Amino acid sequence: MKTTTVRKSIKQTAKSRPATPLTRIEYVNARATSVFVAGTFNDWHPKVTEMLKVGNGRWAKELTLAAGSYEYRLVVDGQWMADPAGPDSVPNPFGGRNSVLTVPG
Repeated sequence: MKTTTVRKSIKQTAKSRPATPLTRIEYVNARATSVFVAGTFNDWHPKVTEMLKVGNGRWAKELTLAAGSYEYRLVVDGQWMADPAGPDSVPNPFGGRNSVLTVPG
């Protein structure tokens, strides 16, 4: 079973600094051996933003992103794919779809 959730969370930083917004991407695939996120936030590099195995076939990555809209895809064991649980997507120039992540301002 493959599912993903994209959610925004807040993490407190030291002393009186304002909270730093974090965007968490989750993906579930017990058979995956490596999962990365590639998108407009990392110049589409497929091996730069690695998701971490967090147990029970779950993978997660927290990103610090400025407010805005970002396109991304998951790279699971070297295969590019749209986020199967991503609520929004747009066509890409390769005949597939890119997932869209919106970070509110």
